[in-house]
Amino acid sequence: MTGKVWIVGAGPGDPGLITVRGLEALRTADVVLHDRLVAPELLAACPPDARRVDVGKAPGRRSVAQGEIAGMLVADARAGRRVVRLKGGDPYLFGHGGEEALALAEAGVDFEVVPGVTSALAVPAAAGIPLTCRGLASSVALVTGRRAADGDLPWEHLAAIDTVVVLMGAARLHHVCARLLEAGRDPGTPAAAVRWGTTDRQREVFAPLRELPEAFAGAGLGPPAVIVVGDVVGLGPRIRGSSLASVGGCP
Repeated sequence: MTGKVWIVGAGPGDPGLITVRGLEALRTADVVLHDRLVAPELLAACPPDARRVDVGKAPGRRSVAQGEIAGMLVADARAGRRVVRLKGGDPYLFGHGGEEALALAEAGVDFEVVPGVTSALAVPAAAGIPLTCRGLASSVALVTGRRAADGDLPWEHLAAIDTVVVLMGAARLHHVCARLLEAGRDPGTPAAAVRWGTTDRQREVFAPLRELPEAFAGAGLGPPAVIVVGDVVGLGPRIRGSSLASVGGCP
């Protein structure tokens, strides 16, 4: 008796931004292994008797190892259950989805990946920031703040990209901004940090790159937040302050 696993992207925070296919998988699940920041409304969409397991990482508590999560997915599927691995954002963007998919493939377990709306795109949009815009930006780099802390990112190349988006970078904001400045990015480059993007708790701070860490701390903000650096960030206050219908387009 063999079940199936769905690796589902839950989206950036707003439960309404999950895909139709992802919601369908949740509504028929026997078991749901979910990340810590997944919206409660999505878990409520599961059948009442579905088993829900929080495998997310959180400060001050033991993290469930990736190998352990993969073992749970394989065991439940082999027991004939419909299993949903519900992950924040998109499973294949800094979400260990590739590792879990590989483990399922090697175990011979039937699975399907359901892409999600990544916070790298949705959160800037919620703050009025288009990542590309004619005349302002035609290239985008997506990086993780966790790797930035290791100092092994190609900062000289990143500094030359029009728009840089940093996920999981709030705790390392000083480091990220300092490295971009050292690599030659203009200190006056528009930058923003958006906390709890797409949710009713969203707050954002706009400031020149050299001032962003102080502005973020001064506003009393912290993780989780998405960091955006580039000329397109200058459009944020204009777009956020106008109805979309009145915004005529990018310069």
